[in-house]
This record gives sequence, structure tokens and C-alpha cells, in this order.
Amino acid sequence: MATPGRKTSTSSSLASKRALPREPSSEVPSKRKSSAPPAPPPPPPLPLQSSRPFVEGSIVRIVMENFLTYDICEVSPGPHLNMIIGANGTGKSSIVCAICLGLAGKPAFMGRADKVGFFVKRGCSKGMVEIELFRTSGNLIITREIDVAKNQSSWFINKKSTTQKVVEEQVAALNIQVGNLCQFLPQDKVGEFAKLSKIELLEATEKSIGPPEMHRYHCELKNFREKEKQLETSCKEKTEYLEKMIQRNERYKQDVERFYERKRHLDLIEMLEAKRPWVEYENVRQEYEEVKLARDRVKEEVRKLKEGQIPMTRRIEEIERQRHILEARIKEKATDIKETSQKCKQKQDIIERKDKQIEELQQALTVKQNEEHDRQRRISNTRKMIEDLQNELKTSENCENLQPQIDAITNDLRRVQDEKALCEGEVIDKRGEKESLEKERKSVGDNIVRFDSLMNQKEDKLRQRFRDTYDAVLWLRSNRDKFKQRVCEPIMLTINMKDNKNAKYIENHISSNDLRAFVFESQEDMEVFLKEIRDNKKLRVNAVIAPESSYADKAPSRSLNELKQYGFFSYLRELFDAPDPVMSFLCCHYHIHEVPVGTERTRERIERVIKETRLKQMYTAEEKYVVKTSFYSDKVISSNTSLKVAQFLTVTVDLEQRRHLEEQLKEINRKLQAVEAGLIALCERNRHLEHKDNELRQKKKELLERKTKKRQLEQKISSKLGSLKLMEQDTCNLEEEERKASTKIREINIQKAKLVTELTNFVKICTSLHIQKVDLILQNTTVISEKNKLESDYMAASSQLRVTEQHFIELDESRQRLLQKCKELMKRARQVCNLGAEQTVPQEYQTVVEEYTKREEEIEQLTEELKIKKVELDKYRENISQVKERWLNPLKELVEKINEKFSNFFSSMQCAGEVDLHTENEEDYDKYGIRIRVKFRSSTQLHELTPHHQSGGERSVSTMLYLMALQELNRCPFRVVDEINQGMDPINERRVFEMVVNTACKENTSQYFFITPKLLQNLPYSEKMTVLFVYNGPHMLEPNRWNLKAFQRRRRRITFTQPSQ
Repeated sequence: MATPGRKTSTSSSLASKRALPREPSSEVPSKRKSSAPPAPPPPPPLPLQSSRPFVEGSIVRIVMENFLTYDICEVSPGPHLNMIIGANGTGKSSIVCAICLGLAGKPAFMGRADKVGFFVKRGCSKGMVEIELFRTSGNLIITREIDVAKNQSSWFINKKSTTQKVVEEQVAALNIQVGNLCQFLPQDKVGEFAKLSKIELLEATEKSIGPPEMHRYHCELKNFREKEKQLETSCKEKTEYLEKMIQRNERYKQDVERFYERKRHLDLIEMLEAKRPWVEYENVRQEYEEVKLARDRVKEEVRKLKEGQIPMTRRIEEIERQRHILEARIKEKATDIKETSQKCKQKQDIIERKDKQIEELQQALTVKQNEEHDRQRRISNTRKMIEDLQNELKTSENCENLQPQIDAITNDLRRVQDEKALCEGEVIDKRGEKESLEKERKSVGDNIVRFDSLMNQKEDKLRQRFRDTYDAVLWLRSNRDKFKQRVCEPIMLTINMKDNKNAKYIENHISSNDLRAFVFESQEDMEVFLKEIRDNKKLRVNAVIAPESSYADKAPSRSLNELKQYGFFSYLRELFDAPDPVMSFLCCHYHIHEVPVGTERTRERIERVIKETRLKQMYTAEEKYVVKTSFYSDKVISSNTSLKVAQFLTVTVDLEQRRHLEEQLKEINRKLQAVEAGLIALCERNRHLEHKDNELRQKKKELLERKTKKRQLEQKISSKLGSLKLMEQDTCNLEEEERKASTKIREINIQKAKLVTELTNFVKICTSLHIQKVDLILQNTTVISEKNKLESDYMAASSQLRVTEQHFIELDESRQRLLQKCKELMKRARQVCNLGAEQTVPQEYQTVVEEYTKREEEIEQLTEELKIKKVELDKYRENISQVKERWLNPLKELVEKINEKFSNFFSSMQCAGEVDLHTENEEDYDKYGIRIRVKFRSSTQLHELTPHHQSGGERSVSTMLYLMALQELNRCPFRVVDEINQGMDPINERRVFEMVVNTACKENTSQYFFITPKLLQNLPYSEKMTVLFVYNGPHMLEPNRWNLKAFQRRRRRITFTQPSQ
């Protein structure tokens, strides 16, 4: 049902109506011209909490006062699609202007005026716009009062004064962007949407539907990239400047050396001869100053050292006097001790002599006892040994029969050594053969590794561009047992180009999605694979099924010999090798066995080729040609595109050769095992011969020993019998010797006891004297220790003083010598430069020595600065990589969603359109943009949407459908489109209108304002639409007198009374 405006005026009014099925064309008067005085307006409404399904930030109410064509008017839009309809000039676009200005939009954006005062009704000094926005926490009322004279605005939020900045913040918090053409498209800006560049369109789309951080990340990327470029430029400039400085320094150094060598340049020699004395003088002068300063420092150090020695000298003298007194007392005690000790020593010597006499007697007795025992033992051992030798002599064999055995063993030993030498020769041969096979195996293994390295390059490219596909390949290699039939890895990995230069034809012919697709022979296997990869691991991969019957060997429709006259040299199928399922799939779906490849000669006669061969697709050296026949006129239509550079298939791996190498490696390993087995057998045989050789040598040795053993036994028996006779003659009486020794020892012990008593008394006296002496020595030691320490310190100080004085003398002599040399050099330099006594030294002579050093310092400083710049550059690149990942992936997903909806809209109109993310260089983030391509006729190709290529109606349709594609993705609370359907033909207008109704009237979609002066008949409507009619004229009712309910009652009465009549 319709609701009248809440404010009244004699000059304007507007009402809104909800479209119902039974009343699709109800009309409400909008504006009226009258000279009657205006009625006083009611008090301003307070913010209301709407019960209607508005989204956060939707417009609940619009109030205009003295604004453009309106005196006072209030509009109450619905939460979904709002159709604002009225004739041209009635004030539809004024509502759009009110929305823009009321939400802090710029006047210039409307395209009508650049000053806000121009939007106030002519003849009025002030105007007002009030917008009520829906918020779950309480509606927000924004009021803007415009002063014409000052061209300024006063702002109010919920009737409280505020600033424009606060209003802009509140509006931005609700994600309202009245300056974004993707959200707010006024009448005068409709044509500018198609003029938006791809970059501007991307920025507008990011702000409109992207997450809040997406545009911020984009800006950060652009700033980072700009700073990265600046740093790269700075690094490059500094590097070039540094190289120039180094080169200049090198040239300078070479020039100086060359100047000394080339004596024939007289002017240069004179200049150098003039500079050299001053340089020498300056060097000597600086050395003189340094020596002088060093001499003064040493002189001060000598003075301090001498002052520090005086207290030590006095203390040493005092300690020396104490030491003399103590040493005198120690000498007295030592004399007493010496006398007593001598007495003790005399007694002790006598006692020791007595002890020695006793010990000698005991030792003599012990010796005699030991000699007797030893004699008896030796006699017994000799008798036993003689008996053993005689027994051994009786049992020994006859030695005359051993020689034949020795000769036989010698012959066997010679034969074994010959066999051993032969075996060792065979071992050497086998080891040589083994080394040769190992070298051959290493060579073959290296070739296999090289092939695997090339395969890894292809896998690295796959990982860098399609990480999900690469992860799926790794999973497949670990789980091949889960599949019943053969599963091929992505086509780009299985294809092997016969010639790398032909890779561009294959990559341009096969789509990127299929190049990274897995090829299955079984539908069941593919479902198992996709369930695991897509559903469980959430990886985005492609998979295809090879035909049941193989197409791999299918013959082309015409022989290649027929096409060679046009410059064709091969079909696409013959340019590469691939597994049978992959080749069958490509032949079936891409007809690679029917697509020929030509040369530059083919391109030169392309018209003749197209006309005579009737080929549908063909390739020249750098272009692809597609030929189609029109369904209507049978005309041949051809299109050509330049070939892109190959990226994935440039790495060639000869799988047949690799298989041959693997078979060769297996054969080598088999031979190597056989050689090692033979080598082991030969080594075992060699060990057996070695053992047999040792046994024969041992037997020969034993026989030789047995041959000489009897003669040795007879000699030993004769010798032992003589020794036994001598030992039996030597006898001794031990009892008599023991009795004599005991008597002598008893007499000596009596004398020893008397001497010990005398010694004890002397020891006591000596002990007392020693204690007194030790005490004196301890005192003396303390004094000596202190004296030694002082003397050591004094000697160290004296040594340092002598060294310092010597250093001072040397420095002083050096100073005198340098001073004299300075005077001589100064005199010589003045003579060379012709300077008088009062003239000063030229500045250029003083600085010539410093030039080279300064340049070296500058080079070092530049090198350090360059290092810092490179570190900063690496940091920016790291930041770019992090921000790019957070920005680009969500952006690609967002553009994919827009493309899906945009393509669906165009497909429903029997047209084609697509949206993609376009950039020429991935690193130029300020060049990223959204490209819209459309096709309205089946006979044409997709073309980019531009202000010149499409007609006005086509641009309007494309713009409208792009905005509709954003509708469900949009984060903005409402969208405004003003008179965008004016350039459309009736068919497209009807289709677009249906899409607008279906899209804008869905649940949970944002509010939509669609302004149009007219509509077609019998259009579909929805109950969720709100239709707002705008009228004007001198006979319109005033808003406060308009009553929609009374009008409906009168209409029903008329309807009911007419049939009865």
C-alpha cells in the first residue's frame, strides 16, 4: 500500500508505494506548483527502530527542504528494490543528489555543479537535506543545512550539531561510498563507468565489495613497490657512482705511476718535483710533531718514576739494618748448635760403626748359609737335568731317514707357491674388472641423476605456479595402490618435447587448466582421487578421463605430404611424446593429430592456405589461426593470435633414453655381482694356499731341527757331569760359623748401650738451640721477604726508569734530527718553488697528498651506504611478499565470484561476458585492474568494454549487469543507479529489468534504487519491490491533503457501482 509524505508544502510533494499483485500501476501525485502560502511543517521526527528487513546502513527516510525543485518533500524507500519513476524534469535525479549530499558526498561528483549552494532552490537562502539510516542499535539521522550566501553547510547527527569529518566517519563505518561508481551511479556519471580504466574499476570494486583490509593492502603494496623502485634506483645509482669512483681512483693511481715513468713530459716532471719536497717536508714535520709530543710524555713519566723511588729506598735501608741484627744472633746460635752437633755426630758415628760391625757379622753368616743351600739345590737340579737328557737321547730317532721327507716337502712347497702366484694374478685381473664396472656404473648413475634433475625443474615450475597440483602429485606418488587402473600425473609433467622450440605450440593449444590436469582411465578412480584431494585436503586440482577407445594412434584426415607445399612440417601430435592415456585425451579433445604446424612461409601465403586446405586450426611460426564458417552466409571467418612464450614444456626429458640407462645400470650391477662373487672365491682359494704353504714350512722346519738334535744332547750331558763333580767337592760347617758370630755380636751390644745414653743428652741440648734459632730465622725471613719485595719493586721501577730514560734520549735525538731535516726540506722546497722567506706555501701542494686518501674514504662510505640500502631493499621485498599473499589470493577469489555471476547474467541473455584480473607485470601493483570483456553476437569475439567499441545500449547493459554481479557480494548497504536503461533496446531492457528484480529482491541483499523515466509494459514485479512515482504540475494536491486510503475507497466504490449500472 502507498504512504503519503510526512511533510507538507504547497509547491512539492512525493509519496511511496509498495507494488502489489493486484495494484501494479497505482500512482501517487508527487509535486505541485501553487502560489498559496506554505503550511507550517510538523516537528522533526526522532530516530526510529524499523521493523522492516533493512540491512545495516540502508536508507529509511529522505527529507528535502528548498532543495533543487522541491519545497518540502519526504521519501520513505523500501528495504529491497526501489523503482523511482517519473517523467523527465519531475525531480527524480534530485533525490539522487539529496542522497549524495546528505551523506557528505562532494558536489562535483554529481556532475551538475561544483558548489553546494547551487543545489538550493532558486530564490531561497537556505536548504536542507535529512537522511535517516537504519542501524540495529538505533537509527542514525544525518541533517545537512546549506547556506547559499556563505556556500557552507551545517551538520547535525540525531539533531545534535557536529562536523563534516564526524559525519564522514559515521558514513564510512556503515561502508557507504557515495563517490564509488560501483555503488553510486548518478545520471551524469553513467557514461563515465565505461570510461573507467581497469585500474580505477579494480579500486572501486575493492572499496565496494572487498574486505575492509583489501584496499588497504593494495595501497600498501603500491607504496612498498614505489619505495622498492626508489631503493633499486638508489642502489643502482650508488653502485654506478661507486664503480666510477673506483675506476677514477684506479686511473688516478695509474696516472701517478705513469707520471714518474715518463720522464719526457717536462711540465709534469717540474710539477712533481715542485710538489715532492713539500710532501716530504709535511711528512717529516708531522713525524717531528709526533716525536716531540712523545718525548714530552716520556719526560713527564721519568720525573714521576724518580719521585716514586725515594720512599722505597728509605724503607729498604731500614729493613737492611734490622736484617743485620737478626743475622748476627742467628750466627751465634748456629755456632752453639754446630759444636753440640759435632759431639752428637761423634757419638752417632761410633754407634753406627758398632751397628755396621753387627750387620757385617750377620751378613757374612747369611751369605754362607745361602751359599750352602744354593749348592745343594744346584746339585739336585744338575742331576735331574742329566737324567732327562739321557732319557731324551735314548728316545731320539735315527736321523739318517729324514732327508727324503725334507726333499718331498720342498717339492710340495714349490708347487703350492706357483699356484698361489697364479691365483694372485687372477685376483688382480678381477679387481681391475670391478673398478672398470664401478666407473661405468657411476657414469650411468650420473646420467640418470641429470635426467632426474631436468624432471625436478619441471616439478619446481609446477610447484611455483600451481602449489595445490604439486601437493596432489606428491600424494598420488605415495598412494598409487589405491587405484585400479593407470593414473597419469599432470599433462605438463608427462609431455616430453622432442624439440624445445616447439613447446610454444603445445602450450598455446592446450589450456592451462588441462595442462595441470590429472588423466584417469577409470571414472571410479577419478572419483576416489577427487574425494580425497578436493573434499578432504581442500586442494584445487583438475582431472580428466581418457576415452575408452584410444585415439593416440588415430590417423589425420589428410596426409602431411599434401600440406608440405604450404610450409607445414608436422602435426602437433608428432612434436612430443606422452603416455597413451594422455595422448588419447589430447587427440580426442584437442585434435592434435589434425592441427598442422607451419613456418614463416605458411604465414606469407595464409590466405591461400585458408582457402585451399579448409583447415579449422593451424599454426605458423609465431601465430595461431582459427578458421570458422558462418552458419548464415557460409563465409569463411579467420582470426589469428600471437603465440605466448612457453613456460612449462621447455625442459625436455628423454624417457626412452632414461629407461635404456636404467636397464644398462641393472646389467652393470649384475656383472658387478658376478665379478665380486668370483673375487670372493679367488680370495678364499688364496687363503687356503697360504695356509697350506705355512703348514709345509712348519713341517720342514721340524724335520731340520730333529736332524741336529742328538749331537747337541751328548754335548750337554758331558758339560753337566763336569759341573756336578765341582759342586760336590766344595763343602762348609754352618754350626761352627753361627756360634762364633753370636759371641762377637754380644760384646758389641754392651759397648753400644753406653754410647746411646751419652748421645741422648747431647740431642736434648741441640734441640733447644734449634728452637731458638728457628724463631730468629722466621723473624729474619719476614724481614728479608719484605726487603726482597721492595727491592723487586725498586728494580722494576729502576728498569722502567732506565728504559724510559733511554727512550727519552732516543726521542730527543730523533726530535733534533727531524728538526734539522725539516729545516733542510723547508729550505729546499722554497728554493724549488722560488718562495721567499716571508711567502706562504701554496694550498695545492698541501692537499695533493690527501686526494687519494679522501677518495678511498669516500669509496668506503659509499660501500657501507650501499650495503644498508640493500638490506632495506630486502626488507621491503619481504614485506611485499607477505602483503601480496594476503591481498592477491582473496582478490582472485573475489574476481572469480564476480566473473561467475557476470557470465551467468550474460548467458541468460544469449550473450557472453567475462571478468578477469588483468596485469601486464605481476610486480607492478599499481597496474592491476579488472577487465570486462563482452560479446553480444555469436559471430564476434569477446572484446574489452570501452567507451568506443560498444554501442551506448551495450555499454548500459554491461554496466548494469556488472553492478548486478556485485549486488549479492556487496558489503555496501544500498546501491543507486540513475536512468541507466535509456540506451537499451526493448529486449535487453526487459531482460535487465528481470535480472534486477530477481537479484535485488532476494533475502539479505542490500537496498537498491533504480531511477527511470519510463518502463516497458507487462514487466514482472515482486512483492518486495517499492515503486515511487514522481509527478509535478500546477493542479497537484498538496502533500498534507493527499490521502491514499480515501483514494482507494473511492476507487473501489466506482468499480462496484459500474456493473450495476
